[in-house]
Amino acid sequence: MTLASKSDRSAAPTPGDGPARWEEDGCDQQLLERSRRIVEAAYELLEDEGLEGLTIRAVLKKTGLARRAFYERFAGKDDLMLAVFEQTIRLAANHYAEQVRPLPDPMRRLQLIITSISLGTSTLDRVDAQQATRRAAAMSREHLRLAESRPDDLQAALSPLMTLIAQQLSDGMEAGLVRECAPERLATLVYNLVSTTVHAELLAQETVRPDREHQLGLAAEVWEFCRRAIAA
Repeated sequence: MTLASKSDRSAAPTPGDGPARWEEDGCDQQLLERSRRIVEAAYELLEDEGLEGLTIRAVLKKTGLARRAFYERFAGKDDLMLAVFEQTIRLAANHYAEQVRPLPDPMRRLQLIITSISLGTSTLDRVDAQQATRRAAAMSREHLRLAESRPDDLQAALSPLMTLIAQQLSDGMEAGLVRECAPERLATLVYNLVSTTVHAELLAQETVRPDREHQLGLAAEVWEFCRRAIAA
């Protein structure tokens, strides 16, 4: 068993490449651009005002678009939240994929991804801590709700990150470092553990400033738990 070479990893497609699902059927460039403005406005509203501030009326006011422009692409707020999730996950998966690409050890790559998820670090963390916490807590609430009301759609939105995790697990199996199991199933178990822990932390600390030392300690504990669970 050998570790995957850097050239092999460089040749692998990035899970978040290509258009999002909500972009795929947009042949009209103007419609597609309006849809992107709506998704970006929704993301900014989550940062600034949390879930309570994210309404269709607020999105239209922020974008200056008519209500008809919203319903040309989105059936309602749930569809908009799924688009926000997909956009967030795609960008995060791309970011994590670039970070792990130079690392030859699949366990080190997986550690970096899991730790980053636990800490909430990605290319989208461009705001101050309070805004980031507000947005993340809002998305945690919606994640839990959509997991019940729209489970298949939520899974599809999460698929770029799940695919990235499964890739590292598969490489770990080939290297004899990860126990034999269907990589996709193991990736789901790992992600569910990490995301459930993150959701609980975010919702418990929604109104207080994040404690970085606590976050770092928790991220290390989550990784150690995962490492032991998947070890060959």
